[in-house]
Amino acid sequence: MKRIIVILLLLGVCFTSYGQRRYAANRYFKEFAYSKSGELYQQLYDKGDRSYEVISRLADSYYFTSSYTKAEGSYEKLMEQYEGVASPEHFFRYAQVLKSNGNVPESDKWLLKLKELKGDDSRVLALEANKQYFSEYTNKPKTYVNIHNLAINTEYSDFGGFIHEGNLYFSSTKADSDNKKIYKWNNQPYLNIYKSEEQQLQEGGSLDVGASEKIVSLSSKFHESNPVLSKDGNIMYFTRGITSGDIEKTAKLKIYKAKKQYDDTWGTIEELPFNNDDYSIGHPSLSADEKTLYFVSDMPGGYGETDLYQVSISEDGSFGEPENLGKTINTEGREMFPYVGSNNRLYFASDGHLGLGALDIFESKLEGSEYGTPVNLGAPINGPLDDFGFIIDKERKAGYFSSNREGGKGDDDIYSFRIYQCKEAISGIISESKTGNPISGVSVRLIDDKGEPISEQTTSSGGGYSFTEIDCERKYIVVASKPEYVQGQFEQTTLDVDKKELQANIALESLIVEDQIVINPIYFDFNLDSIRADAEYELEHIVSVMKANPEMVIRIESHTDSRGTAAYNENLSQRRADSTKDYIISRGISSDRIESAVGYGERQLLNNCREDCTEEEHEQNRRSYFFIVKGADNVKSSNQ
Repeated sequence: MKRIIVILLLLGVCFTSYGQRRYAANRYFKEFAYSKSGELYQQLYDKGDRSYEVISRLADSYYFTSSYTKAEGSYEKLMEQYEGVASPEHFFRYAQVLKSNGNVPESDKWLLKLKELKGDDSRVLALEANKQYFSEYTNKPKTYVNIHNLAINTEYSDFGGFIHEGNLYFSSTKADSDNKKIYKWNNQPYLNIYKSEEQQLQEGGSLDVGASEKIVSLSSKFHESNPVLSKDGNIMYFTRGITSGDIEKTAKLKIYKAKKQYDDTWGTIEELPFNNDDYSIGHPSLSADEKTLYFVSDMPGGYGETDLYQVSISEDGSFGEPENLGKTINTEGREMFPYVGSNNRLYFASDGHLGLGALDIFESKLEGSEYGTPVNLGAPINGPLDDFGFIIDKERKAGYFSSNREGGKGDDDIYSFRIYQCKEAISGIISESKTGNPISGVSVRLIDDKGEPISEQTTSSGGGYSFTEIDCERKYIVVASKPEYVQGQFEQTTLDVDKKELQANIALESLIVEDQIVINPIYFDFNLDSIRADAEYELEHIVSVMKANPEMVIRIESHTDSRGTAAYNENLSQRRADSTKDYIISRGISSDRIESAVGYGERQLLNNCREDCTEEEHEQNRRSYFFIVKGADNVKSSNQ
């Protein structure tokens, strides 16, 4: 009996311990202390707890602390056992960690499964509309270069930023004598706002910053982050994480406003009136005219986990009612870290729009009073892990973003970038092929590598043209055309050398030779008088010359080969001359501008081949000529 009592006591201790651990794990999870909850749920799983709650929360704990390899394994186990009851967000998160870990096809497969649970999910619809997104986003035109990990980054989390008068304001959890307390979410100290002076951006070099200094007057026992300053530098908006009761519990975010006292000392700190104790409001950003404040919130009525909002700022400093930016910007996922550039373009991070993995950075242009469809900035700004906190200077030459990508110094790091500034020129002379004389009045078009015309100009009296400020490292085609000449073109690939001028000279072959319009032979199929497709192409040269010279009158001659009787060939060549005349008239040329159309049969063979001829020799004899009866002198003088 004594032995039984001991066993029962031991079992009771085990069950009590197990129950306490699950209670603790659940409480930490609800308090968003994901590092701690992940440890406890892992222990519960290792001891044999395979419940939906334990596996799903274990996976989510890893997901929210960016432990994507561990998260993938846990989500995989979740789907193996509970795919039929798993929530839409677990399907989405599983797809996200698969992509972040490099398995894009499998990620897309699991994201598409969301359609069975939620057919109108914008994330699924976006993938169905663009199955080639990953290739598109990883092969963006060169825009962001010289990606550089800043010297001020630490082993902790350094992120976000705002540029003001040559200084970078950013957030960091780095420890110091006043900042040692650990935040349970990520096992790091609390966030503070810092300031660093930008170093001179050398031509073609990387941008960095000097030593950082904490802005002590903004620091409290809570989190402070995401500062944004007014243009005059006298007002700062920032995010503070406020807790109620136990300071170890997770904070609700609120936006605060501070006024500059002197140097880097800030006072009169007050929270904005639309903050709410029931949900978070944070990540402030000002519009270019400072009449609108943008922010992030998980307030009720949104589209996803967190949405972007705007609120108007009156001249007296009061605020209007917050407005959701709408479903074009917001998704079922997370939209965060808004930033509005000097050109009023909105930049923000999202895991709900199609991306390369985790949070990606997007750009949206202001279209009227609303922002348009977001565009993924692509690589190298975005990658498989979290990329966020994008800012750019007023001149749009350089900026910063934050990332927890591989190769960093700590959790999140701040990276600088330069905007690719390379622009080149393509210039040249359009000349006549035989004489070498320059030709004026030539239409010169610049065609990009997609076949789209991007610029056009007309040559000067010296035959010159010049296309400037065109992109480097691109293929272009220069097309030169004038009605009296055969169109010419030149393919040119620009280099990676700023302000380089490339040459593309083009020699055009004149269509007017003495008293003829000379084009490639107009061939007819054997025994037929219908105009072939290749003949139509050549006859368009005749049409162009005559439309450009309204006084011109021509005479058409048509010839056959030696096959068939002389009488038949005479009749056939006449029909061919008539069909050639009819085509030219059908293209808008008056019939009285064609003096005659005569068929000569086989009377004027070019190669004197009458018997045992090859098909090529016969084809040479099936031809037409176009003599200028009137207007030739005017054409010649204009081309000289």
